[in-house]
Amino acid sequence: MTRTSSYKPGLAWFAALGGAWVFVLVALGAFTTTIGAGMAFADWPLSNGSVNPRGWLTQIDKFAEHSHRLSGTMMGLITIILAVWLHRAEQRAWLRKLGWWALGIVLIQGLLGGTRVMFDRIHVPGFDMSLGQMLRIPHGVLAQVFVCVLFAIAAGLSRPWVENTVGVASERVRRIGWWCAALLLLQLTVAATMRHNYAGMAIPTFPLSTPEGGLLPAAWDYRVALQFAHRVLAVIIGIFVLIYSHFLWRDKSLRVLLRGTSFLLVGLVALQISLGAQIIWTGRSVYVTTAHVLVGALTLATTFAVAFFTHRASIEEAHR
Repeated sequence: MTRTSSYKPGLAWFAALGGAWVFVLVALGAFTTTIGAGMAFADWPLSNGSVNPRGWLTQIDKFAEHSHRLSGTMMGLITIILAVWLHRAEQRAWLRKLGWWALGIVLIQGLLGGTRVMFDRIHVPGFDMSLGQMLRIPHGVLAQVFVCVLFAIAAGLSRPWVENTVGVASERVRRIGWWCAALLLLQLTVAATMRHNYAGMAIPTFPLSTPEGGLLPAAWDYRVALQFAHRVLAVIIGIFVLIYSHFLWRDKSLRVLLRGTSFLLVGLVALQISLGAQIIWTGRSVYVTTAHVLVGALTLATTFAVAFFTHRASIEEAHR
């Protein structure tokens, strides 16, 4: 097959489909974790020995876990097709490599999900969580990296990227964008650790840390420390995103559509902070908590995609 670097609408739209489907997977994973249904089935890769286990359409815990497994299988199939399609049709080596990276990550994610089930009863001395429960944390963090890789592929295949209609961002915009993406990934790592250590309500008041209005918690343990770190990072991210959005909007060398994402970024961070507050105020509502995880992933993906677009010139130049 002849390899060209021209815009390929079929491949571009398929990559966009993968970028959209991953949020179905994230939402179902968040819902499963929030209701504590990760061990609704004690076997893997089948569920009670079947791809259509009894009761999964009528019992919420089984529905959540089996739907997560089915959506993960679909994500794997999409990623396999995307990696092979990129390998056969895409001239740019860095995009082909990203396709194989995405496939590698989705395979590791599947193994982490499976070993989480299989190792659930293995006790780790000195820890409250079993080995299987510990594996939930890297599983949650790697999911965020996978989202970013899919968005990088979709960005590289998009018409604005291929036809070079993005514009050239200033060094300041490029630098702050990566800082924002890095802070968001750190925040989601803290959040995954917090969620799987059952620290979501370790500080049961918001925005202050005690019912008496104290800024700092009255008593500390590792769960309180995780929750407090999550709140401090939220403030830092809010400040960085506001600064980034300001300079992004004012960078006239970029196309207006890319500059306009500055308002989207501010809106996503504001929504995320609001959802975080609602989790505390509602006593960890299942649907609010799931939405908080989903919007967190979307905020990271959007910030990463914008930063990635602003680096188009340097990325293409480095891989010529």
